Amino acid sequence: MTAAVIELACEGLRCEVLPALGGCIAGLWLDGVPVLRAAADPRALRSARQAGCYPLVPFSNRIGHATLQWQGTSHPLVRPGGDEPHAIHGVGWQRPWAVLEQDARTLMLSYEHQPDAAWPFAFDTSQTLRVSAHELALTLSLTNQSPQPAPAGLGWHPSFVKRAGSRIAFEATGRWEMNAEKLPTHRLPAQGLDADCAGLEIDHCFDGWHGSAHLRDPLLRTRIDSSLSHLVVFTGEAHDFVAIEPVSHVNNAVNLLAASAMRAGDLGLRVLAPGESMTAQMNIQVEGKN
Repeated sequence: MTAAVIELACEGLRCEVLPALGGCIAGLWLDGVPVLRAAADPRALRSARQAGCYPLVPFSNRIGHATLQWQGTSHPLVRPGGDEPHAIHGVGWQRPWAVLEQDARTLMLSYEHQPDAAWPFAFDTSQTLRVSAHELALTLSLTNQSPQPAPAGLGWHPSFVKRAGSRIAFEATGRWEMNAEKLPTHRLPAQGLDADCAGLEIDHCFDGWHGSAHLRDPLLRTRIDSSLSHLVVFTGEAHDFVAIEPVSHVNNAVNLLAASAMRAGDLGLRVLAPGESMTAQMNIQVEGKN
C-alpha cells in the first residue's frame, strides 16, 4: 500500500510528512530549494532512514551490539539489518505513527509502544510539526508506561543538503571519541565546530552544546535550535548531506552507564519513573540569500 503524504505549507516553506513511515519528514523546501535531502517521489521511500528527518525515540544513535544492559539485566535488541551490528536510533522510525490532529500548517502524530524484541519497556510518544513562513518547529514527547523505571532519550535526525560552499558552525564543550565499531570511548574537551563541510569527515557526539547550530551555503542560511544539550554531526566525502542531530544523550549512553562510574546525568540519559514524561524541541529556521 502506498504511504500517504501529508503536506504542510506556509508562504514559501513546504514540508512533506509520511506518518506511516516512522513519522518521518520526506522533504522540506523554501521557495522550491531543498533544505533537507528529499527523494524525487516520497512514496518510493522504503525506510525513514532514507528520509530528510525522522524522530529518535526512545534512544538516539547506537546501543552497542544490540544488547541493552539495564539494572543488572541484559536485554537483546533487534538489529536493523544489513551490516549494522548495533541497535540504532530507537524504534519510532521503524513503526507507523497515527495522525491525531491536522490542518494546513500543523500536524500531530502519536505512537504507542508495547514491550517487544526491539525495546522491552512500554511507552507512548507524540510528535508535533508546525510550519510558519521561515520555520519548521517540532516537539517530541515520551511517557514511560512501564511499571518500572526505564531509560529514555529523544532527538531528531535531520539530514541537510550539502552544497558546494556549505559551512557548519556551533559551540560545545566536549566531543566523544569513537572506536572502529562506531561506539564512544572517551570524552575530550572541544569548543564545537566551525568548518567547511566539503572536507569534513565526522561521526561524533558533542556535549555541552549551546543549543544552536548554523549551516550556510550559497543558497540558504539555516539555523537549528533545540532544547537538547547534545549534538551528533555526521558527514563525509561520500555523502551529499550533513546530519545535524539534536539529541538528549551520548551515543550508547545506557551501556556506558552500566559499565562505568558515570551518572546518568553525566551522559544526558534520563531515567523515567512510571508515568513520568520528557519533552524535546527543535526549530529549523531557514532564509534564502537572494
